[in-house]
This record gives sequence, C-alpha cells and structure tokens, in this order.
Amino acid sequence: MLLVAAFAAVPLAAVANAQSFAELEARLEAHPSLSALGYDAEADRERAVASTALPDPVVSLGINNFPIFDPSFDSYLPTNKAVGIRQQFPSFAGREARAGEARAMSAQTEAVRDARYAALRAELIALLADKTRLTRQRSLAEARNAKYDELVDIVEAEIDAGRPAVYRLAEIESERAEVSRTLVDLDRQEAETDARLIDLVGLVPSTGLPPLTERDWSGAALEFHTVRIADAAVRVTDYGIDEARAAWKPEWGAQLTYQQRDEGAMFAGDDWVSGMVTFTVPLWAERKQAPNLRAAKAERAGAEQRYQAAARNAAAQYASRDAIIRSAASSIEVLQGKITAVEDEVQAQLITYESGVGGYAPIIDGEIAILKLRAEIEAETARKAAAIARLNALLVTQ
Repeated sequence: MLLVAAFAAVPLAAVANAQSFAELEARLEAHPSLSALGYDAEADRERAVASTALPDPVVSLGINNFPIFDPSFDSYLPTNKAVGIRQQFPSFAGREARAGEARAMSAQTEAVRDARYAALRAELIALLADKTRLTRQRSLAEARNAKYDELVDIVEAEIDAGRPAVYRLAEIESERAEVSRTLVDLDRQEAETDARLIDLVGLVPSTGLPPLTERDWSGAALEFHTVRIADAAVRVTDYGIDEARAAWKPEWGAQLTYQQRDEGAMFAGDDWVSGMVTFTVPLWAERKQAPNLRAAKAERAGAEQRYQAAARNAAAQYASRDAIIRSAASSIEVLQGKITAVEDEVQAQLITYESGVGGYAPIIDGEIAILKLRAEIEAETARKAAAIARLNALLVTQ
C-alpha cells in the first residue's frame, strides 16, 4: 500500500516522454514567462495607437443668467439655454513622441522576450545534457559495483591461498561505499533535473541532445541579446527627449456654443452661436519644460552608459563561456589519454597474468580506474554541452 501511495504521488508530468527537440522548442515557446512578455509587447503596441488619438470632446448643457426669485425663460433678457462642445488638440509632436516611445518599449520587450527564450532554450539543452550524463554515470557506477564484486572474490581467493591481502578488502568496502554515495547523489541530481525540466516544458522528456556547434562572434556588440535590449532602451529615451521638447509647442483647443433665447413680452426669441479658440503658452517653461528636458537627456545618457556596460559584460560572458568550452575539451582529451594509458597497462598485466606470473586483481583495478575516468569524461562532456548552449544563447539568432 505504501508503494502504491508513493507511486500515486508522482506527478504525471514527471513520467519520461519521447519528444523530438523541435516539439520541446514548441512547448518552450508557450512558457508563461514568454507569454507574459508577448502580452506586454502587445499592450505597448496598442498604447502607441492610442497615443496618437485626440482626447474625447466635452459636451456641455446648461442655462445662463436664469433668475432665481422670478424663475422664467422669457422675463429676463440675458436668460438663455446653451449647448456647447469643446475639443482639445494636444501637440501633434507630443502625441507622435509618445506613440514612438510606446513602439520603442514594445520593441524592447520583444528583445527581452527573444533573450529570455534563448536563455530558456540553453537551459533546456543543459538539462538534457545532464540527463544523458546522469544515465551514463549511473551505468558506469553500477559497472564499478560489479567489478568490486569480482575483485572481492579474487582477494578472498588470495587470502585463502595465504597471501596477506586482508587490508585490500577494507579498501574495497570503502570504495563501494563511495559508489553507493555516488548513486544516491545521482538520484538527487536526477530529481532536481526532472523538476527543472517540468518547469520548462511541462514534462520530463527522454530526448537526446540536438547537434551543438559553437557560434562565432564577429565582434559587433549588437549581436548580443543584452546589448540589443540596452540599445532598445536608448531608443525609448530618444523619444522621451522628443516628448520633452514637444512640451514647448502649444496645445490647441476649440469650443463652440449654441444658445437659444425664448420669445418674451418685450423681445423676440432668437438663436446665436459663440466660438472660441484656446492655446497654451509656455510661460513657466523654466520651471517645468526645461527641467523635464534636462531629465530626459540625463535618462538618455544613463541608457547610453548601460549600453556600454552591457556590451562589456556580454563580451566578458562570451569569453568566459568560450574558456569553459576549451577547458572541457582539453580535460576530455587528457582523460582519454589517461584511459589509453590505463588500457595499455591492463593489457600488459593481462599478458603477465596469462604467463602465470602475478594475480588478476591489478587487471580489475585497472578496469575500475577506466570506469572512473569515463564517468569524469561524461561530466566534462555535459559541462561542454551546457557551455556551448549558453554561449550560443548570448548571440541573436539571425
């Protein structure tokens, strides 16, 4: 019953699923964090459309000069009924600047979304590399356990033959305990990896790694995602300056009022129309418009500095990832060389053993050493794959 309950507690999404990498990319596209950024970009595009529209007209209904103590519409000459409409015309330059700023913010959000997708894709590849590493390292650890079983039988036979090899049994048990701890740690790592995969794509795929090739950087800063985001932020502040400058231009308004006078004993009724045009005067520009323009220019300067910082940081990250790739490749080469050396030594020991001299234990020790080295190669291979994926994620896909 406990086993059944434990199995039922496992999320259905945690079951390994066979998926192509293209299908995983499609699932990644639907990640909530990416969808949220898509909605943000759409909202800014809609705001850009709204920014160019005129404000709603204001309609007024009323009466003028209505007597209080002798209420009527025909006894007092100035009394009239009025219907008016007023329309404001904000500065066209200001409206265009606000629309451009909203469009620039939308472009910046799209750049953020592209960078986020690239980072998530790199994380997915790194997790798939970890899944492959965990599977192979577990297989190698189990093979080591089997070799220790063989080694125990050989050492016990040597002890029975009167050879002083008792100490070796203690060493073997210590090494087997290390393998057991390794297997436990691999289980922990696999559980963590599965949880992160479910967060990314909603399931645990049994997908292999896609082909990985390190992308070259031409040296242009705008090839980096983070730099493009910073550049888009500079464009936003450019429109902020335009908007601040547009504040000096007048905001126009027009008002039209229709008035109706009822017929009375001493005058005939009549209708008439009043019109008015208004415009703003930047009388207090030194206290309002000028500081706003200085603030917009300061924001633009800050955005430019963040652009420079992003360019430096992206180049440093590229160099760092590249160094990791080179280091992992060199480590793999060194480990392969060690495996070749150990294989040669095992072959020599085997020839000696077959000639009737020496024991079989050194051969098993050599095979165990090779298994350890192969486990290290798997770790370096996964590290290299993750570094390549994260390096590529720094660069904008054309």
